Amino acid sequence: MGFLKCLLGRKKGPNLTCTAVVPAAGHSLRMGEDKLFLSLGEMPVLLRTLRTLESSVYITEIIIAAREESIVPLGQLCKDAALTKVRKIVVGGETRSASVLAGIREADPSSELIAVHDGDRPLVTVDIINTAIEKAAERGAVAPAVPVKDTIKRAVDGVVVGALSRSELYAVQTPQVFEHGLILGALEKAAEDRVELTDDCSAVERIGMPVFLTEGSYDNIKLTTPEDLAVAEAILERQGV
Repeated sequence: MGFLKCLLGRKKGPNLTCTAVVPAAGHSLRMGEDKLFLSLGEMPVLLRTLRTLESSVYITEIIIAAREESIVPLGQLCKDAALTKVRKIVVGGETRSASVLAGIREADPSSELIAVHDGDRPLVTVDIINTAIEKAAERGAVAPAVPVKDTIKRAVDGVVVGALSRSELYAVQTPQVFEHGLILGALEKAAEDRVELTDDCSAVERIGMPVFLTEGSYDNIKLTTPEDLAVAEAILERQGV
């Protein structure tokens, strides 16, 4: 039934419900320490992410997929911040897809949509989140994206073998939002086939479903290295936050 809804399209309404799944089980190897607990604008990175998700009128619950040793401190973080929509913190998997799947399996079955958002993208805005959710309610699978700025070359063994048309290239961000049954089925199929994925859109694409893009933001960066944290601080300063 869920796949049929995606094919036919749906209209957004005031009672639209969405579960946000936040994969947060990575090891932060390139950051050198657990980036989710690092301070960004005097607030832990993950808390900034969760507060923005909680501000969306469409998101009815938030599920965090974390490392087992992080569950207690994360629970305390959410309690201290009085976050009301964080319903569960579950043990994530060895891969991002495994963590997302673990979170989706704990989602409220009545949630129409699943929004998957990286815990280390703390500068996402409510507008980006809501736009993606509204579009996903109509189309079934959506991701915010921005046009790439650089010229992209293909290379083999360090030698350029071709260029890609920049006009057709986009950097895809999160939250990636899907019809509940669609993303659950797509990720379970990928797990069954033992396919490694770089994002959740890939799971949907490989079963033949289209993914639609909405407007992202160059400020919606993913924190991977210490340099990214410095950039994020500069963005907050520019925004006056």
